[in-house]
Amino acid sequence: MAGDTASRRAAMVERQLRRRGIDDPRVLEAMRAVPREAYVGADMAGLAYEDTALPIAEEQTISQPYVVALMLQAAKPAPQDRLLEIGTGSGYAAAVAARLVARVVTVERYAALAETARRRLAAQGVDTVAVHTADGTRGWPDEAPYDAIIVTAGGRRVPDALKAQLAAGGRLVIPVGDGGGQRLLLFERQPDGSLTERDLGGVRFVPLVGAG
Repeated sequence: MAGDTASRRAAMVERQLRRRGIDDPRVLEAMRAVPREAYVGADMAGLAYEDTALPIAEEQTISQPYVVALMLQAAKPAPQDRLLEIGTGSGYAAAVAARLVARVVTVERYAALAETARRRLAAQGVDTVAVHTADGTRGWPDEAPYDAIIVTAGGRRVPDALKAQLAAGGRLVIPVGDGGGQRLLLFERQPDGSLTERDLGGVRFVPLVGAG
């Protein structure tokens, strides 16, 4: 069974990621290494390497593999970086990110999802991820600033707290939009403190909920 899932992961990396332009070798290797089936319910394990998002508890989703890889590649993760993830969900994206950076801080508004993610990460031996239950629109100022911030839910605007917690040279990847559609945006902190913006294309995420 382990060999079968490894081959399915390898096929996923080749067909869903590399052929669509994901070319960061560290991101590809991390996606090849992390067992997505370990972060979904047993009833969804057989669909773990399908080219789609999958439902999890609290009416949330585990993102499509391509979207996870796209966001991480855009964030330009370096081994010494500290990365903030908003929207822990299943814990899968945090597990992939943990193979790319020194520390991952992830914030989940649903306590049940946060606890499940903690348990799954621990079971996989992932010990560089801190999972917190809180309002993600406020980030996690205790460990700011962050070299990279990834937001796995979409809102009408970028929360000011997330911009404020981005380090010099840092990258923020976030879906922005409303019922008319969302765009995945990449913001980069320039030496003068300003933020540049680049559109990475259309996406569909669950709503970003919070006070920020």
